[in-house]
Amino acid sequence: MIAFLNAGRKKLRLLMLPFAALLLAACDPAAVGSLATGGGVKIDANAPVPVALLIPRGGSQSDNLLAQNLENAARLAIRDLGGVKIDLRVYGTAGNSATAANMASQAVNDGAKIILGPIYGESANAAGVAVASQGVNVLSFSNNPTIAGGNVFVLGQTFANTANRLVGYAKRNGKDKIVILHASDVAGQLGRNAIQQAISANGATLAGTVDYALSQESVVAAVPRVKAAVGSGGANALFLTTSSASALPLFAQLLPEAGVSSATSQYIGLTRWDIPKQTLDLPGVQGGWFAQPDPVATNAFNQKYSAAYGASPHPLAGLAFDGIAAVGALVKSGKSNALTGASLTQGAGFRGASGIFRLRRDGTNERGLAVATIRNKSVVVLEGAPKAFGGAGF
Repeated sequence: MIAFLNAGRKKLRLLMLPFAALLLAACDPAAVGSLATGGGVKIDANAPVPVALLIPRGGSQSDNLLAQNLENAARLAIRDLGGVKIDLRVYGTAGNSATAANMASQAVNDGAKIILGPIYGESANAAGVAVASQGVNVLSFSNNPTIAGGNVFVLGQTFANTANRLVGYAKRNGKDKIVILHASDVAGQLGRNAIQQAISANGATLAGTVDYALSQESVVAAVPRVKAAVGSGGANALFLTTSSASALPLFAQLLPEAGVSSATSQYIGLTRWDIPKQTLDLPGVQGGWFAQPDPVATNAFNQKYSAAYGASPHPLAGLAFDGIAAVGALVKSGKSNALTGASLTQGAGFRGASGIFRLRRDGTNERGLAVATIRNKSVVVLEGAPKAFGGAGF
């Protein structure tokens, strides 16, 4: 998450970077009805299936770059679908929730059977509400669980998914007494909640929690509190919600200096500690654990995208690829109910740009993640990402 943000518009959107997640409280998804168990429009699997792609085209320069990358990735995925025909229709939202709602409605009026996107949580929520009464499902690119439910699914990697993967690994490796260090903002609290739930689900022990306000002074003041919590709770692990774009560099310096190091209290990160690459140079993160998408699948997608478009993909481009991959796999079945909530949440899941993933009935997702560490300023995979989901999983 980004802890130190400029005031203004950025606070109202979900900025979906691998090392950053600004979470947005949204309307109650239950208000749009419960479609995840069976809702969704019927399709003619023998004809091209109209799919709407909502991207932030028409917004800022960075939004336009992201929009083009999402569209590129979607079209790249269509090439891999074999005989499945997708009629992709692209709509620009300008990164605006009102525009997103209008474009979603227009897309359905134009015949869209499912909507991919938008990227920002507020816009995805608005799009979902706009088309709920028509029974159309929305596979948003957000990672915000507060908008998930009803006809809205989130494809972005969630805190809960990451926390569960890491706590499960920690438990199996004897790091089962965990102190949580989190920011006091909404994103920090949601991260804390996800870690607490993962600790409970995996039979680990919560040894304490330490929060801090979004200021350098508060970060500095939190260090002795962390040391006290680790000591009094007998903790052997410290789970941080912060990122390299926020307080991680400062904590990585101050905590070891105070005697709290990853050698004695295993550091675990809720965010990607390999992005940006400069994070790998921080002495304090050496030996720390974090989760990452399947590196084999991710590298394959990056190479395929670069070969097709002559540039590396935006870190979020793969979400559009995933959306098309899921739709294509379901349409290939030839069933008229291929895009209903029940079909979308089938337990086997799908294979996408960064490995396996599946959608849950509550609108969130589960992704197959690898557990990695940093050694000598390089990423080392400790446990690879799973290649398939076991059982129904729901």
